[in-house]
Amino acid sequence: MGGVSRRAFAVAALSAFTMAPRASAAPAPSAPAGPAGGSRAGGAATAGMRGMWLATVAGRDWPSRAGLRAAEQRAELVEHLDTAVRHGLNTVIFQVRPTADALWPSAYEPWSENLSGSQGRDPGWDPLGTAVAEAHARGLELHAWFNPYRVATHDVPSRLVPSHPARKHPEWVVPYGGKLYYDPGLPEVRAFVQDAMMDAVEKYAVDGVHFDDYFYPYPVAGQSFDDGGTFSTYGGGFAARAAWRRNNIDLLVRETAERVKKIRPAARFGVSPFGVWRNAATDAAGSDTKAGVQTYDDLHADTRKWVREGWIDYIVPQLYWNIGLEAADYAKLVPWWAQVAEGSRTELYIGEALYKAGDPAQGAAWQDPAELSRHLTLARQHAEVRGHVYFSAKDVADDRIGAMARVSADHYARPARAPRP
Repeated sequence: MGGVSRRAFAVAALSAFTMAPRASAAPAPSAPAGPAGGSRAGGAATAGMRGMWLATVAGRDWPSRAGLRAAEQRAELVEHLDTAVRHGLNTVIFQVRPTADALWPSAYEPWSENLSGSQGRDPGWDPLGTAVAEAHARGLELHAWFNPYRVATHDVPSRLVPSHPARKHPEWVVPYGGKLYYDPGLPEVRAFVQDAMMDAVEKYAVDGVHFDDYFYPYPVAGQSFDDGGTFSTYGGGFAARAAWRRNNIDLLVRETAERVKKIRPAARFGVSPFGVWRNAATDAAGSDTKAGVQTYDDLHADTRKWVREGWIDYIVPQLYWNIGLEAADYAKLVPWWAQVAEGSRTELYIGEALYKAGDPAQGAAWQDPAELSRHLTLARQHAEVRGHVYFSAKDVADDRIGAMARVSADHYARPARAPRP
C-alpha cells in the first residue's frame, strides 16, 4: 500500500528494537513437500494457500495510475491475475474497500477515487465483478479484502464527496494521525461497515472475505484516539478503555463471520494481523520478540483469541522479518503461531514480505534471493502451516532479485488447490 501502507508499520513497529537484521545462515532448501506446497517429485499435488495481496489504496499495486480508461484498467488487472498463475499461485486477495469507498457499484459508499481520480465518479466498469470472473476462469480463488474503519488517508472531511456517509454522520468520525477513521465503539458504525462490506458479498461469488491489520489505528506518538465520549456512553461494565476497545473489535469479527456464513456459506473469512500478538515480556503466552507494537495492546485486536475460539476460518500473520533477526526472528514466530493454531478450526497461513526482497534499504538477508525460499522450507516443519501469502502483487510481477521465481521453482513446481474446509 505504498507510503500509507500497513506494511510500513512492520518496519516502524521494530523501531524499539536494538538489533539490526542479519543475513540468514539457514541451509538451502531440499526438495519440498507437505502443506507449504506440492512436492517437486512424483505424487499428487496437495492443497495449500499460495496467495498474493493485490493492494489498491493509493494505487499501490493497481491501477498504475488513477484515471486510466476502463479498458486499460481492466487489462492491468487481468495481467496481475495472469502473473499469479505464472508463479504457481492459487489465490488473489483483492483490496476492494481501501478507505470507506468501493471498487464495485456499492449501495452504501462512493466509487473509489483510486479508479477515476475523483471519489464517487463511476469508472465505467465493475472491477470486483471482473476480478471474480477472470480469477475463476484461471482457476484462482478471489478473496475480497476490506478495511473496516479507515475513512480517508487525509484528515479533511470536506474533501470527501457530499454524499459520503462520513459527511452525513460526522459524529461517526475520529481524526487521528493525519487520517480519518470511523469510531469502532459506536454500534451504528459497526452495523454500517458490515452492511457496506456485505453488499459485495451478496452481489459476487467471492471465495473469501479478508480483513488486514487495521482495527483501532496504529499508535501515533503524542496523540490519542478521541473516543472518550463513546466510552462514557457504551463502556459500562468495562473498567478499562482498552478492554472495551478489544470487545468492540471482537464483536466486529464475530458478527462479520456470522454474516458471511449466512450470506455466502462457501466463502471463508480470514484476517492478516501484524505478526506479533504480544511480546513474552508483556505476557508469558506471547512470542519471544521485542516488538514496539503489539496487536492486543495497541490495535486492540486479540488475534490469538479469534484463532483459539475458532471465530475465523484462517489467519495470515504478517511475519515480515528474516530468519535470525534478533528482535523478531521468523524462525521463532512460525512455531509460536503454529502452537496457537494447533487444535483449532482456524487454518494458518504465513504472510511473507516479498516487497523487502532486493530493496536496498533492507538488510543483507533481504538481498539474498533464497531468503524467502528458506522461509517455506522452515515453515514446512510445522503441520499447522497450510500455506503462504505474498505482499504484494506488484512485487510478484517485478521480482527484483528473483526471490519469487526461486520460491516458485523450489516449492511450487506442481499445482496446489487452494485449501478448503
